[in-house]
Amino acid sequence: MCDLRRPAAGGMMDLAYVCEWEKWSKSTHCPSVPLACAWSCRNLIAFTMDLRSDDQDLTRMIHILDTEHPWDLHSIPSEHHEAITCLEWDQSGSRLLSADADGQIKCWSMADHLANSWESSVGSLVEGDPIVALSWLHNGVKLALHVEKSGASSFGEKFSRVKFSPSLTLFGGKPMEGWIAVTVSGLVTVSLLKPSGQVLTSTESLCRLRGRVALADIAFTGGGNIVVATADGSSASPVQFYKVCVSVVSEKCRIDTEILPSLFMRCTTDLNRKDKFPAITHLKFLARDMSEQVLLCASSQTSSIVECWSLRKEGLPVNNIFQQISPVGLALAFHDGSVHIVHRLSLQTMAVFYSSAAPRPVDEPAMKRPRTAGPAVHLKAMQLSWTSLALVGIDSHGKLSVLRLSPSMGHPLEVGLALRHLLFLLEYCMVTGYDWWDILLHVQPSMVQSLVEKLHEEYTRQTAALQQVLSTRILAMKASLCKLSPCTVTRVCDYHTKLFLIAISSTLKSLLRPHFLNTPDKSPGDRLTEICTKITDVDIDKVMINLKTEEFVLDMNTLQALQQLLQWVGDFVLYLLASLPNQGSLLRPGHSFLRDGTSLGMLRELMVVIRIWGLLKPSCLPVYTATSDTQDSMSLLFRLLTKLWICCRDEGPASEPDEALVDECCLLPSQLLIPSLDWLPASDGLVSRLQPKQPLRLQFGRAPTLPGSAATLQLDGLARAPGQPKIDHLRRLHLGACPTEECKACTRCGCVTMLKSPNRTTAVKQWEQRWIKNCLAVEGRGPDACVTSRASEEAPAFVQLGPQSTHHSPRTPRSLDHLHPEDRP
Repeated sequence: MCDLRRPAAGGMMDLAYVCEWEKWSKSTHCPSVPLACAWSCRNLIAFTMDLRSDDQDLTRMIHILDTEHPWDLHSIPSEHHEAITCLEWDQSGSRLLSADADGQIKCWSMADHLANSWESSVGSLVEGDPIVALSWLHNGVKLALHVEKSGASSFGEKFSRVKFSPSLTLFGGKPMEGWIAVTVSGLVTVSLLKPSGQVLTSTESLCRLRGRVALADIAFTGGGNIVVATADGSSASPVQFYKVCVSVVSEKCRIDTEILPSLFMRCTTDLNRKDKFPAITHLKFLARDMSEQVLLCASSQTSSIVECWSLRKEGLPVNNIFQQISPVGLALAFHDGSVHIVHRLSLQTMAVFYSSAAPRPVDEPAMKRPRTAGPAVHLKAMQLSWTSLALVGIDSHGKLSVLRLSPSMGHPLEVGLALRHLLFLLEYCMVTGYDWWDILLHVQPSMVQSLVEKLHEEYTRQTAALQQVLSTRILAMKASLCKLSPCTVTRVCDYHTKLFLIAISSTLKSLLRPHFLNTPDKSPGDRLTEICTKITDVDIDKVMINLKTEEFVLDMNTLQALQQLLQWVGDFVLYLLASLPNQGSLLRPGHSFLRDGTSLGMLRELMVVIRIWGLLKPSCLPVYTATSDTQDSMSLLFRLLTKLWICCRDEGPASEPDEALVDECCLLPSQLLIPSLDWLPASDGLVSRLQPKQPLRLQFGRAPTLPGSAATLQLDGLARAPGQPKIDHLRRLHLGACPTEECKACTRCGCVTMLKSPNRTTAVKQWEQRWIKNCLAVEGRGPDACVTSRASEEAPAFVQLGPQSTHHSPRTPRSLDHLHPEDRP
């Protein structure tokens, strides 16, 4: 039995959750051999598991899940006829390579940017030759983390672009996409993806005298070359290294190889241990872009040894980049069910996780340990997240376990220093665009307020240009942090709403066109902002006459199609003004907008645009329920909004609104019907429900009833109840209690939107195009992300909603991986 409540040694590593298969008959499912696992920068996990039919035929399955909803498993019948040996994500997290023991390689990509819809249209084949190592070609992007400068004000000092050449470039220096693989017979095969969709494939021997390759790994050098390390499985044989160069000559892929110096494991040169470890069981570079260091593991039936080898020129000091990074570790999974984190250089144990009920001392001799009744359940495959704060392991029964790894492995930290570590990694994700879900695993409710404040403080220190680039990303990050504490839950509503407001403003302004092509440099949207900022008149018509109204002319059908978005703007302005008398309540959604001059100015600009469009197409105006037929609701709201905006438009502390403005806002509920707003979509994610040292037991394919916390109970109170009619959160359309249209939802915030557009106007399509890859919760996140029953800018993912087809005593390490983002490409 696994003791799921037992923390790791020193509290540095503990179990977050496990996800198991439903109890099946032995004839249905079986763990694949070998078992492959991969973790993407979007925090999507792919792993293999075979499906056995009634007539004993095996279907090689690839399973993909989002770490926030691990029970929503998407299973792909891979059509591999032999065991899948390798899985490899690309740097965007939107494509996956799979390779098998018959030499077949498939490239899987998201269909319609949905994380639960995958298709394979390209691949390559080295017939009958099993693939033992696989990697995407390097794109030349490498970011260095300067840990010693974590206190610097500029992101440019903390994170810098390292000069690193792509494996192959197109005309103009653009990196060429493709993959490289090594086969068991000593062949190296490279496939290049041309922009036209054509695949160029070439195969070459690593050396003239080909031999069996039992183990191999691939790394890249800064000069654009590729290094391949191979071993035949015997510790008595050398570990060979080869340099591989890829080029395109006359529209054909060319591979050149060169033999590099080899090495023998140190344990084989020691006469006392020469025959103790007969087999090399693991071979791995520390990272894809660190070809100077390699890990080797040699084993016997009862013990094993791990060696770390570094390559450097004699007489020269270690390069500065290696002196600057903090100590990193290695993750080792042993046959007795334990997971060890060891120092990369000294190989001393920094933390241990025991899956068995009774953890044993690390230094206890193997002969003193009692024998168990049967073989221990152990992790057969492991993979670290891209920030190395979480570790996923698949055991011999197909159970998935996710472990938290402390950012200060082996060094207990004060709360202040722990906050600095988490803040540094959040900034890293903000700059790279990687998903930060694994960082949230370590954020306690008491940390949220400080992290949000410090994150904002660091953001304001950046240049104006960089702030503009990161503006939506930091809002999404703040929203995800505030979900973790009951004291900050209502801020999630404000951040979510501000993201939506920014999106509407930028889209509507982009529809404005200059009346003459040879106009000055400023666009109509810029002139609108300038005039609305300069003219502080409370009369909307007096502001409007200062604009060139011909720049606002749009097609009548377009204006009507935008009515739902314009209605949301009008409803939100009315809600904010009506809530002004209750401004003292921090727990009221929308509170932060009452002191946000930038957002109020944005709303004021949109009210002017809506007023002009209403003259062209009155039916596109927001609809208000007023007590008087003669009341001009738009003018009234603009007048009150302008007064409020004047109080906080200047930099510095906002002035208090005068009593006359508050009194007028108090009268609004008697003049207009105040709308109820949908603040947040319902979200069933688990990161806000995870508790320290209380791991969750989950089951694939079955949505759990997760324990609620103070924060999640408040979140649920701000979202629509399950039985209420659903709404398209991005189009602001009502879908009814049981929508008939296919929908997709965000894996992070739960936003639901229709999969296919009901509109045909160009303007609305432009709005919808914004959400093909992303959602509000991840607007600005790096590489891509959406799934068909959940949604996200380039990181996690949308998913399609609806029914889915799912189709020591021995101390030998069974899986090995390395730690910390410094080692990640």
